[in-house]
Amino acid sequence: MTSERKLFGTDGVRGEAGTFLTAELATSLGRAATASLPAQRPQVLIVRDTRESGPMLEAALAAGVAAAGGDALLGGVLPTPAAAILVRRLGLDLAAVVSASHNPYRDNGIKFFSGEGTKLSDETEAKMESLLEGDAPAAEVGSVRELNGGLEDYLRALEAAFPLDLSGAKVVLDCANGATFRAAPAIFERLGAEVEVIAAEPDGRNINDNCGSTHIEGLAARVAASEATIGFAFDGDGDRVLAVDGDGRAHDGDELIALAALGLSGRGELNGGVVVTVMSNYGFHQAMEAAGIDVAVTSVGDRYVLDEMRRRDWLLGGEQSGHIIATDFVATGDGIAAALTTMRELGGSALAEAKPMQKLPQTLVNVEVADREAIAGADAVWAAVEREGEALAGRGRVLLRPSGTEPLVRVMAEAPTAEEADAVCQRLVEIVKNELT
Repeated sequence: MTSERKLFGTDGVRGEAGTFLTAELATSLGRAATASLPAQRPQVLIVRDTRESGPMLEAALAAGVAAAGGDALLGGVLPTPAAAILVRRLGLDLAAVVSASHNPYRDNGIKFFSGEGTKLSDETEAKMESLLEGDAPAAEVGSVRELNGGLEDYLRALEAAFPLDLSGAKVVLDCANGATFRAAPAIFERLGAEVEVIAAEPDGRNINDNCGSTHIEGLAARVAASEATIGFAFDGDGDRVLAVDGDGRAHDGDELIALAALGLSGRGELNGGVVVTVMSNYGFHQAMEAAGIDVAVTSVGDRYVLDEMRRRDWLLGGEQSGHIIATDFVATGDGIAAALTTMRELGGSALAEAKPMQKLPQTLVNVEVADREAIAGADAVWAAVEREGEALAGRGRVLLRPSGTEPLVRVMAEAPTAEEADAVCQRLVEIVKNELT
């Protein structure tokens, strides 16, 4: 069987709800996912974020599960990592999440987790796609019922993993009007923090709308104007987070991963090194080298980070965008867990005072091209990349890669000064334009 997939991307099936991701497709996916499982009567958990199309797709997905002879358990609105935790703790066969993460409300998606709480392999997703055609009816239909207590189970898991005393801490949480709007405030309050919450009134359409980790400026302004010393911004489905210190300065995934890595290493708990993607700042690598911590690099995508973590049996990894994975808790990005990890490593000190790494200035330009695949044979471009990279050796780096979804080539340069990063990037951009446009 080939592992080539047409519907599934790097994070499930995603597109505009009602046009691409229809109720019919959701039903077919539920049926195919259930039919691919070896259990005689598969138990499938379904959770969703706050998009207005969520209930429709949840119902359609559940119908497909039941039509294939499985039992669909509806967990309601929960963060994505809660599904990965609950499916394992409850001994279920599969979990499905109806969410489009940080995308606008019009989009939605469906992604799956195995009974072990991990994302499915390319081969398993390809098998599901092969079962979409010629669906055969099940000998006996299953059921659809609500699963009560999912939120409380998730909160208890967080509380057990992070037995922190946050008394005296003043925290602002931006819940992106998404799946963390109940869970994030609840766990911080249980641990004793004084919590101010923004973007926690979902109406089905305001998810990620000028809020959350993709629009962190609102949180930055709120924290800077308050007495809080830290703020966290989650994305729509709660699998990633960015932070803001008391001065209103944003801290990305690289900085939060570096903080966690240094803390774990200092206590002898890191268990190897840390996995990041090609987008991680050069300053991250410098900080890890200085601390004697090994770093492995993967392509962009949290699934590739997790694959490498599992291959090496390392427990920490993530992306600059805020996907942070600690497999001793859950084998996927968990924004709330990452926020609590940050609080643990700070140990009561202010984020503004923590300097786990020194970020190098970075310039990133997206160049529109007719054919992004043509970059592979653009010898003049790669010669320039090599030349610029050699000039920055030991001080910075360059990165050039085609987009995985758009007709773009992404050109990035990092250097000791913003002026040098800009100059290097612009020289490469001009060569890409000359060669490919």
